[in-house]
Amino acid sequence: MSTAPLQQAIAATRGVLANITADQMQNATPCDSWDVAGVINHVVGAQHFFVAGMKGQPPAGGDTNWAEVDFVTAFDEAAAAVVACFAEEGALQKMVTMPFGEMPGAAVMGLAMTDTFTHGWDIAKATGQSTDLAPELAAGILAQARQMIQPGFRADVDGAGPFLAEQACADGACNADQLAAFLGRTV
Repeated sequence: MSTAPLQQAIAATRGVLANITADQMQNATPCDSWDVAGVINHVVGAQHFFVAGMKGQPPAGGDTNWAEVDFVTAFDEAAAAVVACFAEEGALQKMVTMPFGEMPGAAVMGLAMTDTFTHGWDIAKATGQSTDLAPELAAGILAQARQMIQPGFRADVDGAGPFLAEQACADGACNADQLAAFLGRTV
């Protein structure tokens, strides 16, 4: 298995990050509890989270306000580190202990790819950029998500669960919009 899909997700999100203006930081996003700055903090911090997980270390970088620094450079550096971790010999086959359970490195890379790509979509939507990100990659992530995300992973009436209920999406919507709707975002 190659890191190419992860690198494509990173490139798509980086393109979105590079087009954010300072006056958009407080824009609401499809992630109810985060504005654009909050999603930036998550997407940069998540790269550090996945690196730490792959190295068997506790998560790091969660308290840094990445949106207040050169967040594109911070993302580039963290993303390069995450790709390097997954590219190491045997990384995708080894079992990795994450805060939510133990899984193969390949599954952790899939989570990193989906998280990075989806939050790039969130920022694109919030800042008026095109959400038609990496169509082939989006189709692949959507196909994987449809197989992996079971009803029990959806939020219940109390809001508990990592994903919200699937939302409606217009016929003919781009693949990234369809993925976002499947993951519970209003498109």
